[in-house]
Amino acid sequence: MMMVRRGLLAWISRVVVLLVLLCCAISVLYMLACTPKGDEEQLALPRANSPTGKEGYQAVLQEWEEQHRNYVSSLKRQIAQLKEELQERSEQLRNGQYQASDAAGLGLDRSPPEKTQADLLAFLHSQVDKAEVHAGVKLATEYAAVPFDSFTLQKVYQLETGLTRHPEEKPVRKDKRDELVEAIESALETLNSPAENSPNHRPYTASDFIEGIYRTERDKGTLYELTFKGDHKHEFKRLVLFRPFGPIMKVKNEKLNMANTLINVIVPLAKRVDKFRQFMQNFREMCIERDGRVHLTVVYFGKEEINEVKGILENTSKAANFRNFTFIQLNGEFSRGKGLDIGARFWKGSNVLLFFCDVDIYFTSEFLNTCRLNTQPGKKVFYPVLFSQYNPGIIYGHHDAVPPLEQQLVIKKETGFWRDFGFGMTCQYRSDFINIGGFDLDIKGWGGEDVHLYRKYLHSNLIVVRTPVRGLFHLWHEKRCMDELTPEQYKMCMQSKAMNEASHGQLGMLVFRHEIEAHLRKQKQKTSSKKT
Repeated sequence: MMMVRRGLLAWISRVVVLLVLLCCAISVLYMLACTPKGDEEQLALPRANSPTGKEGYQAVLQEWEEQHRNYVSSLKRQIAQLKEELQERSEQLRNGQYQASDAAGLGLDRSPPEKTQADLLAFLHSQVDKAEVHAGVKLATEYAAVPFDSFTLQKVYQLETGLTRHPEEKPVRKDKRDELVEAIESALETLNSPAENSPNHRPYTASDFIEGIYRTERDKGTLYELTFKGDHKHEFKRLVLFRPFGPIMKVKNEKLNMANTLINVIVPLAKRVDKFRQFMQNFREMCIERDGRVHLTVVYFGKEEINEVKGILENTSKAANFRNFTFIQLNGEFSRGKGLDIGARFWKGSNVLLFFCDVDIYFTSEFLNTCRLNTQPGKKVFYPVLFSQYNPGIIYGHHDAVPPLEQQLVIKKETGFWRDFGFGMTCQYRSDFINIGGFDLDIKGWGGEDVHLYRKYLHSNLIVVRTPVRGLFHLWHEKRCMDELTPEQYKMCMQSKAMNEASHGQLGMLVFRHEIEAHLRKQKQKTSSKKT
């Protein structure tokens, strides 16, 4: 028993010695690692046999411990301050979000998920209310209006073309293509839903889609108006959709019956017999033979060539059994605004849809339905952007190669341009035209009266639909710049003439034709010399 006790005591004493040595080693390593360094020298530990001795070690250790305690306390204080500031900033941000939400009518708070979803829907619906969907917005100038782009299943007709894009193109950009496809699919899903149709109703397909228009208000969302074939002739289905920078939402689903919607086409005229003859050929085919729901009003100024114009009307009336026309003769100087204004007010029947037209305009029967679909009395007026034709003599090289008119009317960059600076061709109901005050009759000649009327509609609460349309063309005719013009006016007239003559590239070919001909002669000479 004594032997075991002695062995145990010896083992314990050895363990204690080892622990003491280990503590000493750790202390030395701690002092070495924590020794502060100056910028240029390192402070040395006092030696064991130095004058300071043991007291020096203790003094240095105490000093370092104090420094580290102070440093740790400083860090703790800074962390506490940062936490406090972070909490204050979070509270401020939360309060700011609540205030912004309250200002937007959302009233977001710490609510369950159901309340949050309801608030989100309320916000999205507020985006629809703020956008120009249900009512027009008063605008300061004609440049403030956001135009629509139009599209079919195959093509997009756009205004913002630049030098690299085309007025008519397939939506090659994936985002635009997917966007329009999603809108059509969403409309078809709505049309084919059980809530909208009876069980035996035929399903709507993409082939029923006729055309659509869309525009994006960058701070609100994208508005789509999609037109589909209806169940019967002259019936259509239109869906209005809105994408408030989020899920697309159904705004309206309405059935439109245009079977009894008459259009009164009003044409002011003075002389220009040949142009009127060409116009009546187009009118007979599109309005009389195809559409059959059109009245024609011709307002003629002066007496010169009036018999020829009357003769063309009478011949068309007899050949097509057409009696729905009115001929008004006025004396005095030609005024486009006055002619259209008198033609609109002359109508004595019920509220009629007016189409203000010029004699050098070509339109299709499809455009007449577009005119009907984009107007609504007391609600909406239509300002289509027509496609202006370049000079066929320049486009096709020489007059012998010019194809028939119907083959010229192709929407391409080389054949014409969207006339987005013109506001003369417009569709609106007579009641809206009368209520807005009609044309400014003080304006004489051509130009100015159309912009004035357009601005009045923009300043009203009516929705102004502005979009390029594929069935409305301005036929090229020579523009003459009179000698009576001032130098500045003459210059502006020539610039306008150049813009209507040909595209940028085609005019460039005319400017550099001498260089091109010289190059071709040189190439021909080189070829001849090689053969010899």
